[in-house]
Amino acid sequence: MAKKKQKNKQRQIGKTKVEKKPLIDQKHKNTFWTIVIIVILIIFFIVNNTGEEPEEGPYPPGYHPSGVQTDSLN
Repeated sequence: MAKKKQKNKQRQIGKTKVEKKPLIDQKHKNTFWTIVIIVILIIFFIVNNTGEEPEEGPYPPGYHPSGVQTDSLN
């Protein structure tokens, strides 16, 4: 009978390197993170300023408003 030719094939398990494609292009990475940070800061600014105004409390001890004169020279 005829002999079949067998090629010596070496298995390439673990020898080939698959290049990982990044989720975001390196070209647009800085722009993306800049926009993310600005959006987060805007959200914090809006949340901080939408609350109620704080109640006015008493002045600290020893505070004298500049419009009122307490010392009279008369």
